Amino acid sequence: MTAEAPLITNPAFAPDNHRSIVKPYVLSHGTCECHDMKATRRFYEEYLGLECVRHAKPAMVFRCGMKFHVVCVEVGASVHPCGVLNHWGIDVLSKNEVDFAHAKAMELKTKYGIKQVLDPVLQHGVYSFYLEDLDHNWWEIQHYDGFQHDDMFDFGDRFAMDDQADQVALKELSIKGSR
Repeated sequence: MTAEAPLITNPAFAPDNHRSIVKPYVLSHGTCECHDMKATRRFYEEYLGLECVRHAKPAMVFRCGMKFHVVCVEVGASVHPCGVLNHWGIDVLSKNEVDFAHAKAMELKTKYGIKQVLDPVLQHGVYSFYLEDLDHNWWEIQHYDGFQHDDMFDFGDRFAMDDQADQVALKELSIKGSR
């Protein structure tokens, strides 16, 4: 169904951090929580297409395409639900792939314990939809015509830091996670 993903040709670069106190060479990882690592891994691998490795008794790591990983820690009933603005983004190669992923999310909600699937929309320059997974983590499956990461940084600041944020315009704030 899908074309071969393009190779990311410049996954590493020298960070511009000469004015900072900490001099990192890479943003290496993030963390998230899960209720049941076995069920979560199944969803991550079978639906999201992520590579998973269980590196510790209470945790596993996952990645996709770059030298950045996320540590997923099994915490059982102590999972802290996230809001939609705290989501993980996954890029696909076409709008058709977004629509296909959306249709499969709707079809497989019960199998993977997906809590919510929002409709695909064109927003903030991408065609995408959000879903809330079995652990209350949110995912955005999106298509962007180009490589959004490079474009965001290549375009540079588009607003001054003194400009007020417009929280009223953030429709995502009205989306309630399932509890």
